[in-house]
Amino acid sequence: MSTSEFRATDRRTFIRQGIASGAAIAAAGCAPSSDGQQDTRPAATAGTTTAVPAFELSELGVGDLQAAMGSGKYTSGRLVELYLERIEQVDRTGPAINSVIERNPEAAAIAEGLDRERKDGNVRGPLHGIPVLLKDNIDTADRMRTSAGSLALAESIAPRDAGLVRRLREAGAVILGKVNLSEWANIRSSRSTSGWSGRGGLTKNPYALDRNACGSSAGTGAAIAASLATLGVGTETDGSIVCPSNANGLVGIKPTVGLVSRSGIIPISHTQDTAGPMCRNVRDAAALLSVMAGADPDDQATATSAGHVESDYTSFCVPDGLRGAKVGVVRAWFNAGPHVERVMRGALEAIVSAGATLVDPIAIPSIAELGDDEFTVLLHELKADMSTYLATLGPSIPYRTLADLIRFNETNASTEMPYFGQETFIAAEEKGPLTSPAYLRALERCRRLSRTQGLDRAFAGGAVDVLVAPTGGPAWVTDLVNGDHFGGGSSTACAVSGYPAITVPAGQVFGLPVGLTFMGPAWSEGRLVRYAFAFEQATNARRAPTFRPHAEVPAT
Repeated sequence: MSTSEFRATDRRTFIRQGIASGAAIAAAGCAPSSDGQQDTRPAATAGTTTAVPAFELSELGVGDLQAAMGSGKYTSGRLVELYLERIEQVDRTGPAINSVIERNPEAAAIAEGLDRERKDGNVRGPLHGIPVLLKDNIDTADRMRTSAGSLALAESIAPRDAGLVRRLREAGAVILGKVNLSEWANIRSSRSTSGWSGRGGLTKNPYALDRNACGSSAGTGAAIAASLATLGVGTETDGSIVCPSNANGLVGIKPTVGLVSRSGIIPISHTQDTAGPMCRNVRDAAALLSVMAGADPDDQATATSAGHVESDYTSFCVPDGLRGAKVGVVRAWFNAGPHVERVMRGALEAIVSAGATLVDPIAIPSIAELGDDEFTVLLHELKADMSTYLATLGPSIPYRTLADLIRFNETNASTEMPYFGQETFIAAEEKGPLTSPAYLRALERCRRLSRTQGLDRAFAGGAVDVLVAPTGGPAWVTDLVNGDHFGGGSSTACAVSGYPAITVPAGQVFGLPVGLTFMGPAWSEGRLVRYAFAFEQATNARRAPTFRPHAEVPAT
């Protein structure tokens, strides 16, 4: 398909939905085995009610686990063992949400080494011995693959750890495994079904198994919601942290671009890509961000973080953090339907009760003027950045350009493209270099409309301290035939500007979670953690998933 055939309406729909903020497919594809290879065992069907055994670590956070390890109740080795059992009971069998694409065969040994350190009086920090799951587009130089869900990279062993992985290891975290994602972080096609990859199959939503786990970080969202690990790392270009966090009842932090290193992460766009925490509560997300944030010489963007990195984002977790805050309500982004509107009314009332003042409404009209500019930037950068990443791989992986990947998909269409194609890949391949006038014009407009005429203007003069809007609608029923059915969202302003956002569970619609997003200017993560934590404490809105076959919709 040529660029001219890729209709403008499709491009605009794609961007409105957020890159990789789509819907997972309900029971398609094969589940991955622990070594990352395809498993032909059938997954449980969405219509079957599956008993899930009680789990002693369910919903426990970093502080709980550190206290338990400090008292001797648990060791890190035992935590790894319990989480691997949980993966077998919930992810591989039982409801079979199919979120973990590969388990780390070295996790037990790593945990045992960390237990020895603890016994010798050396605790590296709050994440010492804590299991973490990573999205499968984040390099780990171990025995696990990094594939972005594509069969083209199904045997790719990264030559070195991603920058954020080095930080996690140094902090004593245990990399428990990799989680499934929308293949290539959902940039291959605008008609995709999110949460599906050729290598990993389909990830299901643990709140309702026929519903979508949302976004390219679908595996992280489903896995952490289901207590398959304590901490999860996702990545976002536009919506891929906040959307699956919204759909799976999690706290997701999309940092300022440059706060967290992207080195060793399979890219889409160097102007918008970032990694961030996806956790069950704000404090855990803040603890994870504290370890992930910081400069990396392998990612030039992180040089801009100098003077902006907080040593401990959990220090902002204060119960009265909303008192005195001026909260701007972006009504134009309340686009997720009447059920979500009712949840948002309660959320805004809670914010006021917590001592904040609402500035309602506040308008940011420039975001609607972006049109196709964001997509133009992403297409150009995808072509260039993918080649840069592929060049880092060893000779066992023969693909070096986006054109190589397109040919691979065409050759392996029955396994790579059974449900949707690769028209976005093709459109990107047709683009020119990063010096082309079309790219430079679009990039300038994106920065101007999202920053100087957008979020910077909204925050200018202290009229508001933070902006809020619904993160999105509740998870929708997965549809392999028609693809994603995204229902609203507010991710694009922070995505295009590169500014931070945090989504926090705000309530449920028929048993499906929905979240509220807090948005701030560049480098305001600490302030956003303060507001998000206060909101979380005021509402206590998160509910653990129950692995129901369907949403709790009353019979008619």
